[in-house]
Amino acid sequence: MNDFRYILTGLIVFVVLVTLPFWARAGKAASLPTPSLDTPAIQALPQKECIEDTEYMRANHMKLLEDWRNQVVRDGKRTYVASNGKVYEMSLEKTCFQCHSNKTEFCDQCHNYLDVQPDCWTCHIEPKGI
Repeated sequence: MNDFRYILTGLIVFVVLVTLPFWARAGKAASLPTPSLDTPAIQALPQKECIEDTEYMRANHMKLLEDWRNQVVRDGKRTYVASNGKVYEMSLEKTCFQCHSNKTEFCDQCHNYLDVQPDCWTCHIEPKGI
């Protein structure tokens, strides 16, 4: 029992060291990203709208892209009919990147904030200049 104070001191030092990163960030929330929609392609559009409404795209864009991938690769289907009835080609390059050409300012901001790493570029070559 003579070592009790050394054990207790060691435990306190251990707990402090393990929790130090949490205490250092206490009260400091990361600011929400504000993706830039100010691209020449978007500014040239007469009607600025995505293939689906903004809330749907924020919540479901990855599911939409996975569905597109599965339909194109497995079923050979290459067109998407949006909820408003417009028809789009299921393609990152020919549809999405025509407007969202600023990948680092648009896609990467949110992905980095949420600490998610989409696997788009495991199969596709990332286009230059995007």
